[in-house]
Amino acid sequence: MTTPLVPPFTRETAILKVRAAENGWNSRNPEKVSLAYTPDSIWRNRHEFVTGRAEIVAFLTRKWSREQDYRLIKELWAFNENRIAVRFAYECQHEGQWYRSYGNENWQFDAAGLMSHRHASINDLPIAESDRLFHWPQGPRPEDHPSLSDLNL
Repeated sequence: MTTPLVPPFTRETAILKVRAAENGWNSRNPEKVSLAYTPDSIWRNRHEFVTGRAEIVAFLTRKWSREQDYRLIKELWAFNENRIAVRFAYECQHEGQWYRSYGNENWQFDAAGLMSHRHASINDLPIAESDRLFHWPQGPRPEDHPSLSDLNL
């Protein structure tokens, strides 16, 4: 790719930025994921407020120790010069119960393409294991796996 993933975003670069974020989160590597955010990044995630990379790492470490078999799909909703809105769904299990969590995120980026603000609203739905739709091996979603729109989610 020759176009950097920095503002101002085009539709193409916004889609690539969303997929890069999805791949990062599917790595379940808190330290690696934190590097996509500014050192003083501000988050609202459900009812929690997180500031800075150290708190991001702590938050994600706690999250992924609780949410086993985590698989995430993100999809571009809207974008402008330095902001992107996404919708997403992820599946995971906690204490033997499977969940599909649905949400929206609003992102703001600095000139270097690092996320300075992340606002997430998320709802959890208990599902049966037989209702799972995200079955790829741990790591990035395969390129040929259906999107949220393709799955009617």
